[in-house]
Amino acid sequence: MLAQFSGGEGMPYRRIPDAVVAPSSTQGVSAAVAAAAELGIPVTCFGAGSSLEGQVVPIEGGLVIDTSRMGQILRVSAEALDCSVESGVRRKDLNAHLRDTGLFFPVDPGADATIGGMVSTRASGTNAIRYGTMKENVLGLEVVLPDGTVIRTGSRARKASVGYDLTSLFVGSEGTLGIVTEITLKLAPRPAFHLSGFCQFHDLDKALAVVSQTLLQGLEPSRLELLDTVQTGACARFLGLDDLRDAHTILFEFAGEVEDARRRIEAFSSICAEEAGIDVQRFETPEMHSRYWRARERCYEAALSLARGKKNMGTDACAPLDRLAECILKTREKIAASGLTAPLVGHVGDGNFHLGILFDPDDAAETARAEDLCARVGCLAIELGGACSGEHGIGLHKLSLMHRQHDKALDLMRAIKAAIDPASIMNPGKLLPPANIG
Repeated sequence: MLAQFSGGEGMPYRRIPDAVVAPSSTQGVSAAVAAAAELGIPVTCFGAGSSLEGQVVPIEGGLVIDTSRMGQILRVSAEALDCSVESGVRRKDLNAHLRDTGLFFPVDPGADATIGGMVSTRASGTNAIRYGTMKENVLGLEVVLPDGTVIRTGSRARKASVGYDLTSLFVGSEGTLGIVTEITLKLAPRPAFHLSGFCQFHDLDKALAVVSQTLLQGLEPSRLELLDTVQTGACARFLGLDDLRDAHTILFEFAGEVEDARRRIEAFSSICAEEAGIDVQRFETPEMHSRYWRARERCYEAALSLARGKKNMGTDACAPLDRLAECILKTREKIAASGLTAPLVGHVGDGNFHLGILFDPDDAAETARAEDLCARVGCLAIELGGACSGEHGIGLHKLSLMHRQHDKALDLMRAIKAAIDPASIMNPGKLLPPANIG
């Protein structure tokens, strides 16, 4: 049983914890953390285990707190467009609960993560171009601090000018400052209508030019996703999508009122014709829409089908929109130089893209090449004014990039960690590298 809490997806790092507890309430989490603090035992929080950068690996053993029993949806206010949930609630379960209200929670990282885990990594996903990330969609938190104290941050108000923004401090802190037990979230009206489809390009730079013009003309797609040739081919073969050629693919969606969505998709079609001389393929039925967007959700599995028996080292980076094309084109050069297979897929509407680097964890040299490719892509994004992660977070995997990303500001982060968690028991070894590394 303990082995299932030894790590998340994709990473070669594993460590079996000394003990696991599964509280069913904030009070239970508080009692467990207080006991661990008294004994000096490290504490790691575990939700769905879908993190890709090693956040849930208990690298010093100790106690794992499993939030799977904290799955209550506590309150929904359709009038206020908000809800409160426990941290173990799964994203898909929340949206199933909301189905009859006409509302939904829009942040969609693909994996069926827990809401607490999404808070921890400041997750986002395919809808971020329209609805924002977890940072924009969390109103308030209940948090258990490293000594077991319970605090609340934020409120249900949509605006507040009342001092330090502690909610934002904990969103993206990867469990290093405390354990989130309850979250108040913004909800959004479910769009009345959507039109979606795909278009394919032989030249990647033309695909990226279409993305740029779509944003510059203010067309406001609700989703705009890029799959490179390798990822497109993997999805086509893995899921039997016969309409897809081995070419770079943009999946798009425009949502809203019927006439407005149709106007915007016509403008998008004109951009595709002008920039690349191509036509768009619209999904004519709800079944086609669901089938192709489900393929986007399954890119991780489709990538694995390219090399049976290998693992997928998923990583991400985020570039400024005016440097995105340069970043992606140079990333593909680095992939080619590595000799590895690494399909690329991205939420290109906000500059974020992912690699699924396929590697054999039993081959030390190949694993090292995969790690090196991750680091090189992260460094490239930083050099171009971007971030070494747009939504996966830092965990264990990107510690070496934090000094390059933050320079002297990293010392302030360490000071915040030391002030809140002086014994450093909360998810030790994650997010912040030791001082001798950076």
